[in-house]
Amino acid sequence: MAEPSVPASSRRTVLACAGAACAALLAGCSKYNSNNGGVAGSQPAPATSTSAAPAGSGSGAGSGSGAAAGPAALASTSDIPVGGGKILTDKKIVITQPQSGAFHAFSAVCTHAGCTVGSVTGGTINCPCHGSRFNITNGSVVNGPATSPLPAVNINVQGSSIVQA
Repeated sequence: MAEPSVPASSRRTVLACAGAACAALLAGCSKYNSNNGGVAGSQPAPATSTSAAPAGSGSGAGSGSGAAAGPAALASTSDIPVGGGKILTDKKIVITQPQSGAFHAFSAVCTHAGCTVGSVTGGTINCPCHGSRFNITNGSVVNGPATSPLPAVNINVQGSSIVQA
């Protein structure tokens, strides 16, 4: 008894669809590399190092947002060690101070696999998952496997408070 014949074009279609499904699945499993590093509301931008900004009066009547209070402080300048930094895990932000008075902030989400960085020592921001290290001045990759820098988070220094810009 002869086996039923399946046209070659049907087999090719099935194989092509299976290949496309595998490619889509693998694309979903590829390395983590979010443009905003998982920080809500931030946009990649150059790291900001600012001195105290003058406080505006904000109490005049007229058109405005109606918000009287400024943004909540992320940290105090005294919380950030010179040559190191502080990880704000709840905000997914790491703030560094490479030199005295120069503050920078980056996403605390590693661009390799999406882990939260674990420490700031020896001039680098360190990810505990796979060993990636990032420069505390500009967020660039010092040691992989990450290939993309940590996205910058805009901050302002207002007196002794560091706020997200």
